[in-house]
Amino acid sequence: MLQPSVRMKAMADQDQQKVWDAVGNSRTAMAAAIPSSPPANSGGAIGGPVGSGSGGGAGGGFGGGSGGSADGLRSLNGTTSYAKARENAAVKQQVDSIVEPMQKSYESVIKQLRNQNAVGVVVAVKGHIVWADMFASGALLDKYWPKLLDSYATEAMTASGARGEVGIKEAQAFLDDWQARHEVVDSEPGLYRQRELIGDKFRAFQLTSLLTKAPFDVHLSKMAD
Repeated sequence: MLQPSVRMKAMADQDQQKVWDAVGNSRTAMAAAIPSSPPANSGGAIGGPVGSGSGGGAGGGFGGGSGGSADGLRSLNGTTSYAKARENAAVKQQVDSIVEPMQKSYESVIKQLRNQNAVGVVVAVKGHIVWADMFASGALLDKYWPKLLDSYATEAMTASGARGEVGIKEAQAFLDDWQARHEVVDSEPGLYRQRELIGDKFRAFQLTSLLTKAPFDVHLSKMAD
């Protein structure tokens, strides 16, 4: 799972050069985010589990992590690979420090929201909603959650700007806006259908399984544009 800013280029623009540019920008931001001494918590994001048909949320924070070594920084500056950059020990240390408190918050909140059919999350970084991921079931969300959280934390680590907060009202407004001005459909009859929805301030991708008599949405991702 790539971080949202890179995933957006791969999914929405489908332009390899833009993907490479996004990877390069992310790697540069990773290097800049590795401090020489442990920083204060400065991420400022809220991740809120959402239910099927209605939004739920819980306060949380994507914050900064602990410092990396000079060797780790040199190694990071020496690669152009996104995967190798994410595997860098100093980067992993930073990301893990962001992931840990959010994972604890998620585990607490999801227990309360499972009976409300929570199937996804709305993600905000430094006061700006950037993404939403929704799945066919809570079980599928749980399966993908570790990788998703890692990608969100990487986005928080590399994002610029000051700390900010987003509430449930803003998250719900983001979920409620599906007014598209353009739609592209790709389908393999009997297997799947994928719809790309382009709105004034968002892009969304809806993956629907056609393997059963009653088609169902497997994954819905929505990105702020």
